[in-house]
Amino acid sequence: MTSGKSNESGMRRIAIDPVTRVEGHGKITLLLDQDNHIQEARLHITEFRGFEKFIQGRPYWDVPFFVQRLCGICPVSHQLAAAKAVDQLAGVDQLTSTAEKLRRLLHFGQVLQSHALHFFHLSSPDFLFGFGGDPLRRNIMGVLEKYPEIAMQGIKLRKFGQQIIEAITGKRVHGTGTIPGGMNKPLAPDRRDALLTEMTAILQWSEQAVELNAQIHATHAEHADFATMPTNYLSLVDKNGELELYHGGLRARYPDGGLIFDQFDYCDYQQILREEVRAWSYLKFPYLLQLGEAQGWYRVGPLARINNCDSITTPRAEAARKQFKAISADNLVHDTLGYHWARMIEMLHCAESIQILLNDPGITGADLVAEKGGRRHEGIGVIEAPRGTLFHHYQVDDEGIVTRANLIVSTTSNNQAMNESLRIVANRYLDGQEITETLLNHLEVAVRAYDPCLSCATHALGKMPLQVDLVDTEGALIHRLVKNSDGRLNG
Repeated sequence: MTSGKSNESGMRRIAIDPVTRVEGHGKITLLLDQDNHIQEARLHITEFRGFEKFIQGRPYWDVPFFVQRLCGICPVSHQLAAAKAVDQLAGVDQLTSTAEKLRRLLHFGQVLQSHALHFFHLSSPDFLFGFGGDPLRRNIMGVLEKYPEIAMQGIKLRKFGQQIIEAITGKRVHGTGTIPGGMNKPLAPDRRDALLTEMTAILQWSEQAVELNAQIHATHAEHADFATMPTNYLSLVDKNGELELYHGGLRARYPDGGLIFDQFDYCDYQQILREEVRAWSYLKFPYLLQLGEAQGWYRVGPLARINNCDSITTPRAEAARKQFKAISADNLVHDTLGYHWARMIEMLHCAESIQILLNDPGITGADLVAEKGGRRHEGIGVIEAPRGTLFHHYQVDDEGIVTRANLIVSTTSNNQAMNESLRIVANRYLDGQEITETLLNHLEVAVRAYDPCLSCATHALGKMPLQVDLVDTEGALIHRLVKNSDGRLNG
């Protein structure tokens, strides 16, 4: 839905509310002058969820299952990041071999199903029908009608990832599984065998998804410049610099590919990251401390991970990575729409990794819980969620009750980048033009590239102004209370 109105200065404000085909609720606003020149373009996150406050006062062993309710799309990512922090609180530094394999399998299933959902269900209509395609067909139902094979592959890929989650946690969404120091039940051999029977098709479809994205990029030269910008990148990598989704050290690169830091212990993340609060959004703006607010913002997620890693451990995904990196003469690929291609490379890596783990005899082992050491008062868990690097940080008292929580969610880290992408697209495609639905969809395409999870990102108390209106049954205003961005109340 779009709306527009003029203010006293003659400026016209246009809003896309809500942004469609993303998880959560947000809007895009444009401020235009009388000649339709863009003066301002912003992404606003309009929902508020105070999970960092909700967690306080709860026992730490409940936290992994409580925080996964942040989202119905990526609950496993929150459960696993919280579980890694809870392991530390319980005095566990190393899981048993089987427990770690189960967590990794669970994570690969989560990333695979999330990537499949985003590309096939939410983003593929833009590429298959064009950014300016008929909006009545530019959706998953249109894809099912015109491209049924592609649509069904996406549906089945997501279903397979959910089946893995269900096999380990008991439910496809918001299951259990992790406990302090390990896992609560083994993977049944018959469930393992059933999943293995589907691997040939899953690998084939994942490869085809990578090829489809490579083809789209090759046949649409204009995509290379769409919202493209050189940025810093942040992600985990393993000790050899290879792609790592579950555990590793933090690596950050400058836009030219040079290293800002490498193998940084994520438990010390507060030494390198800060979060800025701005009055017009509940979403915070993280940045790298050593570069400052203006230059320190960065991108996370599939594009950052493929740019940051030196290689991928699974052969098909590594071949795809090399093909992807070859499109740029520079060290890094900065194409914002390259997020989709990188996302499918990761999906292929997950499929290969799932096959390896399902064929590992240890995956059905019964040694699931590590011996606990002395209890600690602080735990930090970091994982590569589908949308990027995810931080969970908890402090507890002597009774194990959470006294402080801080979450830096992937979409939050991409906040500045999404706003920059909007400005680039608005200035290139909309400036001075008569605003149409086709042009406005270009803005949504830019946001969708990041696969934002807006529900996850609006977890914390910010300083955004808040207005509460009390109206009677006829809709007449009885009283209004306004909290300004500085915390002062008027009304």
